Amino acid sequence: MRENLSQAVEDYLKVIYEITQGGSKATTKRIAERMGVTPASVTGMLQKLAGADPALVDYQKHRGVALTRTGKQRALEVIRHHRLLELFLQEKLGYSWDQVHGEAERLEHVISEDLEERMAQALGDPTHDPHGEPIPTREFKMPDQSAVRLSELRLGDRATIQRVQDADPAMLRYLGSIGVTPNAQVNILDYSAFDGNLSLLLSGQEKPIVLGPRVTSHVFVQVQ
Repeated sequence: MRENLSQAVEDYLKVIYEITQGGSKATTKRIAERMGVTPASVTGMLQKLAGADPALVDYQKHRGVALTRTGKQRALEVIRHHRLLELFLQEKLGYSWDQVHGEAERLEHVISEDLEERMAQALGDPTHDPHGEPIPTREFKMPDQSAVRLSELRLGDRATIQRVQDADPAMLRYLGSIGVTPNAQVNILDYSAFDGNLSLLLSGQEKPIVLGPRVTSHVFVQVQ
């Protein structure tokens, strides 16, 4: 049985994982911005995580922080809980895709390993959550992701939507209403260098839509 960690510790590990997976350095400032706390609070927590037995992070002042093997495993465990919960809430309890993130945030820290396994089996061992995000395996392996942001596409590009970042319920409701969801096909009809807007046509729709970078930067696609 895994050792219980506090919700705060698990939140830090998850945020550090997400920052570093995005290609950015996990600095105290970046972590503080994501967590909504002061840099001093982050420093204190990083020192605690580095001093744990076994250590959960590799931390050197002014040089950023990286997860240790144990820290990464624990982060992926929380992410697996979160994404299984999102899918369970949608498929079994009728939640919409814009409602599941907040509920999963509250539940991810408290479910047992037995409940996690029962959910996975009830869902048929899924590989992706409702937003297209990959679900870590039981062995805490994250499937490879080669998607690019929709905002990077240009005139003439064709792509398939892979995943949508899920933290903003209002944005998810909007994207769902216009059909910007995982597996939808998109053709780029125009790009405005002035404001970064994309004009695109979704498969099965007759009229193009225009999306700005505030939206397209949160949608990830596989270019065809």
